[in-house]
Amino acid sequence: MERVASARDLVLGYVHALNAIEEAMRAAIPSLERPADFLGLVRWRRIISRSGRIGAYSYTVHGTGCCFVSDNGTEIDVDFATDGSEVFDLWRLRGYGLSLPGPLDVTDQDLRAAVHSLQPFLTEVQPGWFSLAG
Repeated sequence: MERVASARDLVLGYVHALNAIEEAMRAAIPSLERPADFLGLVRWRRIISRSGRIGAYSYTVHGTGCCFVSDNGTEIDVDFATDGSEVFDLWRLRGYGLSLPGPLDVTDQDLRAAVHSLQPFLTEVQPGWFSLAG
């Protein structure tokens, strides 16, 4: 049970980091309506570079998402669904845990149990992909 509790703390830490990134994005780009709009500023409007810094985070846009790295080296990788919601999978959660200053290596089984323990706060939007409940 302690392993699941650690995994649950990791998931909550990831969600907290997503919220901190959103705050940094809104501070840097006040017109930003939702974090997913950041991709449009990079890809279609070419207002922002594909990689750079926002607040205390460096970022690199990829595929359907973005990888943020905090000043302490913690990596927060997130994708965006077609509706603009932030989505993540167990691989992204594991990467976050392994990049923490005190790395936390948890199993996919423990992460899955942790994510399911946080429902309805989190929702599984498609098999293996999770998002904050609307």
